[in-house]
Amino acid sequence: MELIRNDYDGFEFKTKPYAHQLEAFKKSCEEENWALFMEMGCGKSKVLIDNAAYLYQEGKIDAVIIIAPKGVYTNWTNKEIPTHLPDRIPAKITTWRTNLTKATRKELTEGLENKEGLNILVANIEAFVSKNFNQYVQKYIAGRRFMLVVDESTTIKNPTAKRTKACIALGDSALYRRVLTGSPVVQSPLDLWSQCAFLDKKLLGFNSYYGYQARYAVTRKMSTSTHSFNKVVGYRNIEELHSKLGAFSSRVLKKDCLDLPDKVYTIREVEMTKEQQEHYNSLKEFAVTLLDNDEVVSTPAAMTQMLRLQQVLCGYLKTDDGELVAIKNNRLSALLETIEEMSGKVIIWARFRKDIQDIVKALQKQYGEGSAGAYYGSTEPKVRELLIDRFQSSSEACRFFVGNPQTAGFGLTLTAASNVIYYSNDFNLENRVQSEDRCHRIGQKNKVTYIDLMTRNSIDQYIVKKLQSKIKIASKTLGEELKEWLEI
Repeated sequence: MELIRNDYDGFEFKTKPYAHQLEAFKKSCEEENWALFMEMGCGKSKVLIDNAAYLYQEGKIDAVIIIAPKGVYTNWTNKEIPTHLPDRIPAKITTWRTNLTKATRKELTEGLENKEGLNILVANIEAFVSKNFNQYVQKYIAGRRFMLVVDESTTIKNPTAKRTKACIALGDSALYRRVLTGSPVVQSPLDLWSQCAFLDKKLLGFNSYYGYQARYAVTRKMSTSTHSFNKVVGYRNIEELHSKLGAFSSRVLKKDCLDLPDKVYTIREVEMTKEQQEHYNSLKEFAVTLLDNDEVVSTPAAMTQMLRLQQVLCGYLKTDDGELVAIKNNRLSALLETIEEMSGKVIIWARFRKDIQDIVKALQKQYGEGSAGAYYGSTEPKVRELLIDRFQSSSEACRFFVGNPQTAGFGLTLTAASNVIYYSNDFNLENRVQSEDRCHRIGQKNKVTYIDLMTRNSIDQYIVKKLQSKIKIASKTLGEELKEWLEI
């Protein structure tokens, strides 16, 4: 990876950019709307901060609002901005927190009143559901020339979601708009509409989502006993869409700019116990009926059945009363046996909270109380930070990071590990891709091995096949070669 000199056209960087970062910076720095579609680990946060600093230095903005997912937004405040924003630029960083303590209120008030330097407001995307935040942000932007940034912009891929509409509305008042993500297509090419509409609806040439869908999706009229609807059954004009994206985006892949070690994928098969098989078979017939019916495959009933099948494979059954009943299983023992074959630190990803708790308990029993830590939705922020620090430290005894990809798969650096185990997957491609790249990024010096625990001819295999299909669609939309991934 080629480092370049520390200045560009009168702008001096605090941290030297790599060649791919400089190229993205040069292409985007003067543009009103730009998408940084850069894979995790390629340094898109630095490019954005350099861009904001450049615009401030040129007298074009005096404020930046950064909207990011729950598990990521404080990383901007604590790490990215202090690391990359030039020291010569006076900055007032304000972080919106849902817990409005006396100290928080003081910080927010100071952020409103500050008139000097570059004002930066960092907030969680979920803040848009808060009336208090929406009122605050309107006061914050009053009289300010600002850039609005949506980090991990697939959080606004749903055009009907409240937060999407709120982001687009706020963007109308911004002089500059940016979206950042390494995986802009996680379900289908339709994911791009809201992300691009936030920048400017004219960029894709459609005033509405439905016009966009009509151009790039193939639909079929479906009917149920109660209603009819149009179901997306395929996609078209993808080469055209890819061409349009190139006019207002920087696409950077790790393989093109980083000298990173290889990724290696493998499967560890897990057989069901007799008890598991009985429970699985009793649920399977109804679930298969739903899965084979294209009309209802995405209904809550179908998803519930798939969830229950997966829970059975993980060793428990949730009753209609919400009670968790343990089932004799081999998955946890397969995990422990797999770990025995490894050296060094290990990341373990699991979909369900109960699995995370059970895994941590088993690891602590076998390797010591301080050997493993859990990271999921209700984990306190201070506990999260301590776990990451302990895991990343070579002197710490914390060997196992056990987390939920939806919560911990974004924004974290976990390069201390080169072995990753997927105890279970979900259907979200972004969760999978993001979680893989927590350790496969700048700073990783070893080959990274990914091991999926899988029961053949089960919901495990069905989920992986769905993820493979999404990878193929995403690669085609972005004009990329099909990525090597898990083969089944």
